[in-house]
Amino acid sequence: MDLIFIEGLTGQTVIGIHDSELHRPQPVVIDLHAGLARSRACDTDRIGDTIDYGAVHERLRTLLAGHGVQLLEALAETIAGILIDEFGARWVRVKVVKPRKFDDVAAVGVQIERFAPEPAPRGAAVLHLLGSGMVPGERR
Repeated sequence: MDLIFIEGLTGQTVIGIHDSELHRPQPVVIDLHAGLARSRACDTDRIGDTIDYGAVHERLRTLLAGHGVQLLEALAETIAGILIDEFGARWVRVKVVKPRKFDDVAAVGVQIERFAPEPAPRGAAVLHLLGSGMVPGERR
């Protein structure tokens, strides 16, 4: 598996459950790793054949500006979904941290891993049609 990663993306966003967190942005740090089965870019040398981390960076900046979730878990899940659904990652690890949330703690946060759903077998649609009494190519 080939991994594309961004580490230490620092941004400001409104996130949290306490009243003190809901009215002004606070710092968050994001680390992410996105896996591809094998990046075709290794052979083609074309950015279109891999995950463009510049495009991911821009997408995350946009997300931080207006996501609307309260928990770091939900933000991490949203990021994972973006990487899988919009950028074609097969596997992702996302870490979202609030640095210096407490005076005596370096950071608090969450880390999640997600896998893209396995594609349905090619024959699954045909089997579904057969099971419903329809046969592909048959005219009635």
